[in-house]
Amino acid sequence: MTTHHPGRDAPAVAGLLLAAGGGRRLGGRPKALLVHRGRPLVEHAVRALRAGGCARVHVVLGARADEVRARAALPDCVLVDNPEWERGMGTSLRAGLDSLSGTGARAALVSLVDQPGIGARAVARVLGAYTSPESLAAAAYDGVRGHPVLFGSAHWAGIAATATGDRGARAYLREHAERVALVECGDVAEAYDIDTEADLTHLE
Repeated sequence: MTTHHPGRDAPAVAGLLLAAGGGRRLGGRPKALLVHRGRPLVEHAVRALRAGGCARVHVVLGARADEVRARAALPDCVLVDNPEWERGMGTSLRAGLDSLSGTGARAALVSLVDQPGIGARAVARVLGAYTSPESLAAAAYDGVRGHPVLFGSAHWAGIAATATGDRGARAYLREHAERVALVECGDVAEAYDIDTEADLTHLE
């Protein structure tokens, strides 16, 4: 794994947080607004990206976006509205990558708002795998690919073309599996999702 040097790499890699979901299996409660340690979940996810080395952070909002803007403290983040969020995570990924065009970012480190067990240490490890706009990397948990995922800008157009429904970049990553650098993070993070009422026990 390449050692991460913040001064050299941080400006090149932007954090991209997908936080648009409406929490259908949570009774329609947007995941971004779920409370964890007294604050909306979206704040924790942004903090993990920043502490892990992402100087620029774009946050894709969808369900009750106005309420998220009002209730969550997201200073210095670029907030991206996805009016098509109900069509699945693929639309949020496309909106987020599109928002990074022209920013100078040479890679996007993508994380999901509903994975509070993944913090700054996992972000920093995956960020450290960046070497060029051709980079593809992902956190792994006991060898199984998970989030966060790093996409060099050379891949953005291909990802956007194949990101559909809730699959996001899965098809693209599968097609280019031999090029994806897996970065083991199972010792520093837990890759659970907050998807159902039962999962709410993970929140504090």
